[in-house]
Amino acid sequence: MKKPENIERRNFIKLGLGLSAVGLLGATGLAKAGALMPKNKLPRWRGFNLLEKFNGANNQPYREEDFKMMADWGFDFARLPMSYHCWAKPDNWLQLDETVLKEIDDAIAFGDKYNIHVNLNLHRIPGYCVNPPAEPLNLWKDDKALDAAAYHWQHFGKRYKKISSKKLSFDLINEPANVNEVDYVRVVTRLVNAIRAEDPMRLIIIDGLQYGTKPVFGAANLNVGQSTRGYGPMQVSHYKASWVKIDWRTPPTWPLYPDSTDRWDKDRLKREVFDPWKKLADQGVGVHVGEWGAFSHTPHDVALAWMKDNLEIWKENGWGWSLWNLRGGFGILDSDRADVIYEDYNGHKLDRKMLDLLKGY
Repeated sequence: MKKPENIERRNFIKLGLGLSAVGLLGATGLAKAGALMPKNKLPRWRGFNLLEKFNGANNQPYREEDFKMMADWGFDFARLPMSYHCWAKPDNWLQLDETVLKEIDDAIAFGDKYNIHVNLNLHRIPGYCVNPPAEPLNLWKDDKALDAAAYHWQHFGKRYKKISSKKLSFDLINEPANVNEVDYVRVVTRLVNAIRAEDPMRLIIIDGLQYGTKPVFGAANLNVGQSTRGYGPMQVSHYKASWVKIDWRTPPTWPLYPDSTDRWDKDRLKREVFDPWKKLADQGVGVHVGEWGAFSHTPHDVALAWMKDNLEIWKENGWGWSLWNLRGGFGILDSDRADVIYEDYNGHKLDRKMLDLLKGY
């Protein structure tokens, strides 16, 4: 590793006590200082998740060609779900690898070059990840884990404070699960204050509860946007995904279960999945669909029909979205679907029908 970043120890101690560098407002006081904060209605960004730092064991630099392709197609958003294991270790989270951090700098620069908004997300944050393996400490219960999480977000706040929120935003914790709203709001309040102690104007987004699916009405006073998901129902979006425990013997259709009382269709999606988020948006909170998509085993015609209904709902509500992913099993490139005739595009296998659908919304 390179020499650790020189972040003032006194500043970190202040952070650990729940104070801020801009005064003694306290944890909730700083978050409520709305006069300092940006408006929280989000633009209708559209784009993709880029996974180069999604997993610490497969840490790679971001690719400029991804940003260029997205821009050429008319998209304007890149969500970067990242594991902090890429630049630090769980047992030494004060030491940050500058070489890796510069690769994140590069991604932000690519976004600026191609007019694509970059959204930094901690998919694995000290103390929590939705995916195995579990972290050694629990973000919702252990102060040390929360200290570490705040330390990392404060570093990003300080590192990027000169970059406009029009170009860069922060998405704090990917898909919180098994945590109640009170504890979640307490944790994200601490992280919001850590960032705004360095950069009061940074645009911040939080994921919804229950894996990003439920709006957090108790966080409205934090003046942050919120990110939802577009994976329902899982029988369609995750057909034959090995990490989802569902009986896959019956291939999905869309609408799903068309002749049963458990029918899923566009109206049910709107009513049960997205109307609660519309209620949040109607209260002035910005909403964005941070992840969505259908896995490569979902029949292509079913995937496209289901995607179209989701896209129509979001466009009607004025929400942007970010497909998981650009390249890979949910994406428009190199998805290895068995029922697609791919087009060669810059050395990639392009799903032209899916791309054309996305470009229309």
